[in-house]
Amino acid sequence: MKKVAYDGGGPYDCDVLVIGGGIVGLATAYALTRTAPGTRVTVLEKEPGPARHQTGRNSGVIHSGIYYRPGSLKARYAVGGAAEMIKFCAEYGLPHEVTGKLIVATERAELPRLHALVQRGRENGIPVRELGPAQITAYEPEVRGLAAIHVGTTGICDYGAVARHLAAASGAEIRYGAGGHVLRVDRRPERGVAVRTADGAIVRGRVLVNCAGLHCDAIARLTGDDPGMRIVPFRGEYFELARPELVRGLVYPVPDPAFPFLGVHLTRGIDGGVHVGPNAVPALAREGYDWSVVRPRELAGTLGWPGSWHIARRHWRYGA
Repeated sequence: MKKVAYDGGGPYDCDVLVIGGGIVGLATAYALTRTAPGTRVTVLEKEPGPARHQTGRNSGVIHSGIYYRPGSLKARYAVGGAAEMIKFCAEYGLPHEVTGKLIVATERAELPRLHALVQRGRENGIPVRELGPAQITAYEPEVRGLAAIHVGTTGICDYGAVARHLAAASGAEIRYGAGGHVLRVDRRPERGVAVRTADGAIVRGRVLVNCAGLHCDAIARLTGDDPGMRIVPFRGEYFELARPELVRGLVYPVPDPAFPFLGVHLTRGIDGGVHVGPNAVPALAREGYDWSVVRPRELAGTLGWPGSWHIARRHWRYGA
């Protein structure tokens, strides 16, 4: 590939510069090198290894896509992505299991919403089976409810292991630590981007892809864009079920349509343990995984943004 001068400072270091070494950034790098062989990709990740934040700290569920509006991008990507993730894990021997899940109605008011999920799931091409009270126990002997649906394509996997495999197999150059910690982005039309990292290096690329997760809004502003939004950090907290043998797979309530949450559920992990939760509490830092992590500048940014107070005014009763 022909090298092109960048602002008088030498050739491009790569064709595509990806910021973020979570599963989105690493999957982007993997896809680029597979679909366009010869493309030079560099991934910048400020941690000493991949998947140290959202990717390595989620529930591990491979969601089926049953909740999303039929025909929407969310529905299409969730349904297709679930199948691709299971196929990927099976092909490369990564820990995973297709457990299926129950969505259980325990009150009569939930029954119409449960039926609507059945219709939505079927329109999305997801295998859904309706269950009465006696049939629920065939899947989960310790679960009781008025009705339920069984979603056959839901599974679990180790997303950290997936990310590590993507990193190893992508063929991309991956810079970790100070060499992957972005401090400044210089973007000029028709001349690519130059990124300064914490170790003082400058990395030049033709194209930049922002996959920075919890910091994606800050990276967007470094490039000169204002996305008109902010990351407001919340943290989910779980209990660990003392008797994991009580739950075979995944058990969810019927979600409340007033909130963008799936409700408190039971999730069997790939390690055999069962989590109960989550709640959702404001975090005192973007990467604040417990109450001891406080970053005053990030907290001030959250409190100073009007959108945070809009959320608080709208949902304070539910939050309390």
